[in-house]
Amino acid sequence: MTAVTTRPPSHRQAVAPSGKKRRSASGRLWEASPLTYVCLIGAVVLSAFPIVWSFIISTRSNEDVYKIPPPFLPGGNFIANVTRLLENEEAGFLIGLTNSIFVSTVVTLSVVFFSTLAGFAFAKLRFRGANAALLFIIVTMMVPTQLGIIPLYILMQKLGWLYTLQAVIVPFLVKGFGVFMMRQYAMSAISDELIEAARVDGCSTFRIYWNIVLPALRPAAAVLGLLTFMETWNEFLWPYLVLNDDTPTVQVSLKLLATGYYTTDYVMIFTGTAMALVPLLLVFVVFGRQIIGGIMEGSVKA
Repeated sequence: MTAVTTRPPSHRQAVAPSGKKRRSASGRLWEASPLTYVCLIGAVVLSAFPIVWSFIISTRSNEDVYKIPPPFLPGGNFIANVTRLLENEEAGFLIGLTNSIFVSTVVTLSVVFFSTLAGFAFAKLRFRGANAALLFIIVTMMVPTQLGIIPLYILMQKLGWLYTLQAVIVPFLVKGFGVFMMRQYAMSAISDELIEAARVDGCSTFRIYWNIVLPALRPAAAVLGLLTFMETWNEFLWPYLVLNDDTPTVQVSLKLLATGYYTTDYVMIFTGTAMALVPLLLVFVVFGRQIIGGIMEGSVKA
């Protein structure tokens, strides 16, 4: 009679079931539940409803604004409403739209350029007072903007820039948040060896910035540019203080539309709001893919 010998299970066989369970458990962590889809759909609806509602009312008449239930489908008065809006000389909406495009573009380009340049200097260059200057920039980020309105207004008055576009451009050409953001991104996105190799090849500091640093900072610069453009475009308080009816921005023009002598023309206000949203949507459509792609590229590298 021969004895039957049994071998103990190997280590791979012993851990295979548990490993399989672990993989299946980790896979279930990435599966979205129905509640997740409900929350995401609700967030999208709540976020998009004001924009959609503005476009719907801009195609209607003033009588439709007071209807209960309100209309949820577009009408056929959009061209007439836009024509009436552009012909309103008191609001100067077309001038305000042009001024906002110019101001937002100049401020955005300036902030991106100086922020990437200063961020590169703070991250990769060694000079005296770097830590003190960076600390001063961080402190300026902690000061509320409202505290500087009166001194800045007096300065604009002394310079003779009141009621001109310089008053809404020059004070915002550089922002501490942009410098700090670019500095943090440059520390991880650019290696010291690459900069040293460029110096050995004879590149100047500005050429290193233009040919090496700026392309590496492009994803973060795109995010900063989008945030700066949106912030400048939506700014109301400061332009309202230093500009007049002859040189308004789009937000000041919307304020003038809302100031009715007897009744408020809500359709004209919603039409102006809808037209003011179009440049923001275009900027997001043009640069949104690059921004998301840059963020995903940085997450994969991490």
